[in-house]
Amino acid sequence: MSLEAPVLLQRIPTPPWGDPRDRKLVGIDAYFDSGGYEGLKKAIGTEPSEIVDLVKSSELRGRGGAGFPAGMKWSFLPPEDGNPRYLAVNCDESEPGTFKDRLLTDYDPHLILEGIAICMYACRLDTAYFYIRGEYHQQARTMEFALQEAYEHRIFGEKALIGEINGRSPQCYVHRGAGAYICGEETGLLESLEGKRGWPRIKPPFPAVAGAFGRPTIINNVETLAMVGPIVERGASWFKSMGVARPEGAPPTVPASYGPKLYGISGHVNRPGVYEDQLGVRLSELIEGLCGGMLGGKRFKAAVPGGISMGVLGTDQYDAVLDFDVGKKYGCLGLGTAGVIVMDEDTDMVSVARNIARFFSHESCGQCTPCREGSGWIYKMLCRIEAGDGTTRDLDLLLELAGSMGAMPGTTICGLADGTNWAIRTIVNKFWSEFEARVQKQRYVSLALAGDR
Repeated sequence: MSLEAPVLLQRIPTPPWGDPRDRKLVGIDAYFDSGGYEGLKKAIGTEPSEIVDLVKSSELRGRGGAGFPAGMKWSFLPPEDGNPRYLAVNCDESEPGTFKDRLLTDYDPHLILEGIAICMYACRLDTAYFYIRGEYHQQARTMEFALQEAYEHRIFGEKALIGEINGRSPQCYVHRGAGAYICGEETGLLESLEGKRGWPRIKPPFPAVAGAFGRPTIINNVETLAMVGPIVERGASWFKSMGVARPEGAPPTVPASYGPKLYGISGHVNRPGVYEDQLGVRLSELIEGLCGGMLGGKRFKAAVPGGISMGVLGTDQYDAVLDFDVGKKYGCLGLGTAGVIVMDEDTDMVSVARNIARFFSHESCGQCTPCREGSGWIYKMLCRIEAGDGTTRDLDLLLELAGSMGAMPGTTICGLADGTNWAIRTIVNKFWSEFEARVQKQRYVSLALAGDR
């Protein structure tokens, strides 16, 4: 399975179609010359509700981690009431192993801005905030420059091509975060956007009803919005000609895995980077075909399929199909952001688990006790196991603790604890022998004898 031609990376030279050394920032003139903003021109000649229906029929799923159908999310908005409505673009991208949105922001910002403008027109949103992680200094400057060009060409602002929305000129702003992983969670992002501490909110109400500043808000990932322009320009059937259809006999309510996808591959491969292929490509095809094979000719051991919160694929899952059903098929949480981290035969999986636990313990916002305390306990236990001071009982306690924390077990507000849960459980279960070799048999001491000493 491979794309015939790039879609999202058509202006960003990337193997197998181009040489990364030829990359340069695509300004608005070059973007227009290469067919840019054609989707927007087509959209403004169409009823907004028809654009929503088109995106819904394309079955475009969110590319930010959860994979929720974008068109369905757009349809949750209440009717217009003349008051402000917002779009929040999630470019926080703080998930370790994820850097796909950075590539689009670096070189083709107008592809993103076109999707933003179409979304604002279709959903009747008068203000957009491009929320970008604090560490993306150059990318923020690039987006500011692209926005200035967009305003000069009436994509946004007074007399914008998409017209007034809710009696206001459509506006778009870059808003920089402060480096908190938790602000990648949509309601944590909204809290940060409002100038508050980035604590996820209890839902309901959902952002489409009461989001930024208490008003209806759509939150979409950068790659998701970048895909909107090509869908409007070429149609839902074109988009659904790529990727993986829903299983035969499955009802229409079961989401499929259509379209192209950006895969950010890092770790022990010869040519790490961001590549574009259809959803449903095999992990082995990505590694051997696009990344030039395993680094140093070593054997494959494990891979994170989409950011560390998704857990790991084991040694026997080298041919795993990377679509939105990867979690059901291979015992991990899901595809996530498709930020693939490849590990070779020399990787110490105990150290991997300890490092992941350290990250989640550090990034927990502290609002929910199971996450705040549990992630810290998991980290301490893994440090003890890594040092050779752990016991077999620690392994059982580790799995019990991990399995009891998260939004899925119903003990926390957001999914950060689920990321800890799945990452630790999948590593320990799929590489049990490595953990077992690092612990000692549990020693039991008689309290009666201990008291006589």
